[in-house]
Amino acid sequence: MFSWVKQEQGGRNKEGEMYQTVTEGLQSLYLKKLLPLEETYLFHDFHSPALEAADFQSKPMVLLVGQYSTGKTTFIRYLLEQDFPGMRIGPEPTTDGFIAVMYGENEGVVPGNALVVDPKKPFRKLNAFGNSFLNRFICSQMPNQVLQSISIIDTPGILSGEKQRISRGYNFAEVLRWFGERVDRIILLFDAHKLDISDEFSEAIRAFKGQDDKIRVVLNKADQVDTQQLMRVYGALMWSLGKVINTPEVVRVYLGSFWAKPLQNSENRRLFEAESQDLFKDIQSLPRNAALRKLNDLIKRARLAKVQAYIISYLKKEMPSLFGREKKKEELIMRLPEIYTILQREHHISPGDFPSVTKMQDMLQHYDFSKFPSLKVKLVESVDKMLATKIAGLMSMIRDEESKLPPPMVSGGAFEGSQDGPFGHGYGEGISAGADAEDWIIGREKHRYDEIFYMLMPVNGKITGVNAKKEMMNSRLPNTVLGKIWKLADCDKDGMLDDEEFALAQHLIKIKLEGYELPAELPEHLVPPSHRKNPTADAMYNHSED
Repeated sequence: MFSWVKQEQGGRNKEGEMYQTVTEGLQSLYLKKLLPLEETYLFHDFHSPALEAADFQSKPMVLLVGQYSTGKTTFIRYLLEQDFPGMRIGPEPTTDGFIAVMYGENEGVVPGNALVVDPKKPFRKLNAFGNSFLNRFICSQMPNQVLQSISIIDTPGILSGEKQRISRGYNFAEVLRWFGERVDRIILLFDAHKLDISDEFSEAIRAFKGQDDKIRVVLNKADQVDTQQLMRVYGALMWSLGKVINTPEVVRVYLGSFWAKPLQNSENRRLFEAESQDLFKDIQSLPRNAALRKLNDLIKRARLAKVQAYIISYLKKEMPSLFGREKKKEELIMRLPEIYTILQREHHISPGDFPSVTKMQDMLQHYDFSKFPSLKVKLVESVDKMLATKIAGLMSMIRDEESKLPPPMVSGGAFEGSQDGPFGHGYGEGISAGADAEDWIIGREKHRYDEIFYMLMPVNGKITGVNAKKEMMNSRLPNTVLGKIWKLADCDKDGMLDDEEFALAQHLIKIKLEGYELPAELPEHLVPPSHRKNPTADAMYNHSED
C-alpha cells in the first residue's frame, strides 16, 4: 500500500487530517468534500450509489463478460490453475449467475444475501437490485495465490432474444454498469466460432460507456481455426465491435487458447504465446495501478456530480413559485438538450461530462422540480478545490512511493514462472538463440559469411567501415538500425571488422530481418571467441575450427 506520509512523522496534512495511505486519503476526501455535494443534488438516485470504505480498500477486480460457451469460467480456471467452489463448465449455458472469486483462508461459498451485508466486501450497494439478483450472486472464496492480488467476477453467459432479458428477473445491464464503474479491468470474451453480438450483448457492452479505458477483448479458442480462417475471424470480430464500441481508437484484442489443453492448430503457437504474455502483463499491472485507477474514477465521479448539481439547481430556478408547475416541468424536460448547451457555456463544461439526455429525461419524470435544492456555491467550490489541490497532492505522493517501493505483481497460478525456463516466451529465439549452446552459434554459418568477407578485399584481416557499409546496406534496413548493429559488432571499437565481427554483424542483420529486436548490449554468448576475455572459450573455438 502507498504511504500518504511517513508514519513516524505523525502523518498530518496541511489541514491537520491524519492519512496513513493514499487509499485513506481518497476515502477522506470523498466523505468530506464530494459526498455532501452528491447527497444534496440526488446524485445517488440518478447515477451511482454512495461509495463505502470497502470500495476504496478492495483488491483490483477483473470482470469477465461474454456469450455462453466462450470460456469465461474456463479462463478463470486457467488463471488460477485449480477449480473454485461453485464452478460449472459445459457447452450449454452453465453459469446462470454472478460469481465473485475472491481470496479466503477457508474454501467455500457465501450466498448473495449474506454477501451484501458484509462491510468488508465492496458489494453492499448491490442490495438495491433485490432478491432476484441476490439469489443468483455468490462469492467463491479460496486460498489461491493469484487471488491475493486480484479478484475475478464471472458473469452469466449472454444469450440472444427478448425472452432471456425478461426471464432474468433483474436489470442485467444495470448490474453490469454497477460492476463496470468499480472494477479495474473488463474483459470481453469471444469464441472463434461465435462472433455474433446479440441484442443483450450489445446492451451489455453499452452499459460500459465511459469505461472504455478498462475494456480488453479476448478472442478465445483461436487454435480451432487455421491461419487463413483466423485472419477472417479477426476481421469479422473487429467489424462487429466497431458497430457497438463507439471509440475513435481500435480496441485491443488478444488472440489465444486460454485453457490447459493441446493446441488443435499449432501453426500459430508463437503468436498465441506472445498474446497471452501481453494479456498476463496487463493483468499483472493492475495492483500497481490500483491507486491511480481509484483516483481517476473519483475525479470522473466528481466532475459528474458537479454537472448534476448545475442541472438540478437550474431546473429549480426555472420553476414557477405557484401555478403551472406541471406544464413547466414538461417543458423543461423537453428542453433538456438546450439546457445542457446553456450550462456548457455558462460554467465552461465539456459536453462529454454530461449524462445521457434520454436517461436523464426518463428519470426526471418522477421528481418534483420545486423541491430541488438551489445551487450552493460553497459545495461546488469545495469540490473544485479538491480537484485542483488535494488530488494533485495525492498523485505526486503515488509517484514518489512507486519509485521507492517495488511494484506489486500478480503471482501464482498461470502467472507463476511464465517468463522463466526454456518454455518462456522468446527463449532460444532471436538474440537468445545459442545461449545454452557450447559452441559459438554464429560459427555454424561462418563459412557463408567468410565468402562475402573475403570478396570485400580485407587488409591485414580486416575490412573498413566503407566496405562493410556497402554490404550491410544490401539488407535494406534503416541506417539507424545498421548503425546499432555496427556498434554491437565492432567489439574492439577500432572502426573496422575482422572476419568474426563481420559474421556477427551478418547474424544480427538476420535476426532483425526475422522480426526480432536487437539488444542494448551484446549478450555474452554472441561475443566472438577471439574477443572474449576467457581464453578457455577461445581455445575451444579454435580447436573446433581445426
